Amino acid sequence: MEPQIQYAQTKDGVSIAYWRRGDGPPAIHLPPLGWGHLQLESAYPSWRAWHDALAERLSLIRFDVPGTGLSDRDVADFSLTGMAESVDAVADHLGIDRFVLFCPLYSGALGVRYTVEHSQRVSHLVLYNSIASFERGRESFKGARHLLEENWDVFVRASMSIAFGWTSEEAAWWAEFMKEGISQEAYLQFFKDRQDWDSTDLLQQITVPTLVVQRRQVEWPNVADARRLAAKISGAHLAVLEGDETAPYDGDMETLVATICDFVTQGEPETVEETLATRSPFRTVLFTDVEGSTALTQRLGDAQARELLHEHERITREALTGHGGNEIKTMGDGFMASFGSATQALECAIVIQRSFAEHNESAGEPIKVRIGLNAGEPIAEDDPEGRGDLFGTAVNMAARIAAKAEAGEILVADVVRQLVAGKEFLFNDRGDTELRGFEDPVQVYEVRWREE
Repeated sequence: MEPQIQYAQTKDGVSIAYWRRGDGPPAIHLPPLGWGHLQLESAYPSWRAWHDALAERLSLIRFDVPGTGLSDRDVADFSLTGMAESVDAVADHLGIDRFVLFCPLYSGALGVRYTVEHSQRVSHLVLYNSIASFERGRESFKGARHLLEENWDVFVRASMSIAFGWTSEEAAWWAEFMKEGISQEAYLQFFKDRQDWDSTDLLQQITVPTLVVQRRQVEWPNVADARRLAAKISGAHLAVLEGDETAPYDGDMETLVATICDFVTQGEPETVEETLATRSPFRTVLFTDVEGSTALTQRLGDAQARELLHEHERITREALTGHGGNEIKTMGDGFMASFGSATQALECAIVIQRSFAEHNESAGEPIKVRIGLNAGEPIAEDDPEGRGDLFGTAVNMAARIAAKAEAGEILVADVVRQLVAGKEFLFNDRGDTELRGFEDPVQVYEVRWREE
């Protein structure tokens, strides 16, 4: 059954084509490229399957931006402010007060801007293979602008051929899609307006639950870009999925749909206590510790030593945010964090050590960190100041293992090694190790994290 295309209107009377399918939580799906054509999207099998899958769990809403597709073609305002008015017009027309905002590919800058300016309307923000700024793409577009202005047909064919292959039937389909979806004049305006899309400075103002989803083998934006994006958004969760497909409907679509819909329908607990109450109590606990922090302070003085520890905090928090870690507390020269996934905990530990190794290559004063991990069922309760904390044997053992590590090492209990079996982590057996406060020796493994 084809989606029923209807129309909403902006305050200025501009008609916006949209469709809505499904009965779950309302979710507005922004156009991945910034423009589109609803009818042709539905005729493309993979695209249609993507919409079908989302509509099984969400009330999915798609619209054509004015100036493109089936919307009013006489008006073309591709500024972030102008496009945000289209989101408002569709939501108002449908009587939706709050909705999920799904932002694939180029629509990230619009999604971030809209979320900050309309936080009362956005229940969840989902950024998929997305960017908040076109800064890195501006240089590459300069050379294409002349061709765009001089020969529209050649520009379209060249753009799609480069994307899909010179002899690809898919490239031919997309070329027709582009010519039907947007005119040369409108695309030139879109091309110009897009250069000013930059919502990077707004990322830290996002207050709604946010999920950043990135496919690991996509070259641009890549995993490092996604981690930086997630690190700038308070409480954001990063999900790295396997695959090199940029479009959401290609590759392992089922896992992507489940990742998005689970986040939207289940939500993300905001405290440690909520986390342990709504999920399995089994957690992986991670401790970091800056080696020789006391001696560092004596040698450098309070102010300079504190600057180094601030850098330690920044690097560690960025890694925790990018891997779904919950920061339990910081002790000045170290962190305690927990994870629902042992794999994410180990990946986070490796990123932390690699980040400090990179930092130390050019730093006048290196920061040397040791890391220890254990897994178990800690006790969750508030500390004397009313903040969520974790206690118990699993936590104590993780702290003792961290204390046994040398600078630049990651040590883990055997239970962590077993939890990630088959995940291609490399370990060195350090044998049974005596830990202060524990009667029996504990088998400990070193994680090999250096690239070589």
